[in-house]
Amino acid sequence: MISRIWHGWTTHENADIYEALLREEIFTGIQNRHILGYKGIQLLRREVGEEIEFITIMTFDSLESVAEFAGSDYEQAVVPEKARAVLSHFDQRSQHYEIIVNRESEG
Repeated sequence: MISRIWHGWTTHENADIYEALLREEIFTGIQNRHILGYKGIQLLRREVGEEIEFITIMTFDSLESVAEFAGSDYEQAVVPEKARAVLSHFDQRSQHYEIIVNRESEG
């Protein structure tokens, strides 16, 4: 399993707009692509001084599945124009990690 991690930052004024865009349009669009090996996405949010940082963590079966999502240069960030319009700055490239352990709580 592979985790694809990406960071984006926006202003306090645009944070809720960006989050809604992710939830209502971008994540739905990814799901509707029916990418073989795509397992899901997590969204993290935190305040960092004058900005709000967002992190997305996508999970895939393999790097081949990541490439189906992102293209042959699979580390390249996939940031739609609507998202670029409200982000202050963002990672140009995503990081990919092999998931070694994925243990969930038994409680």
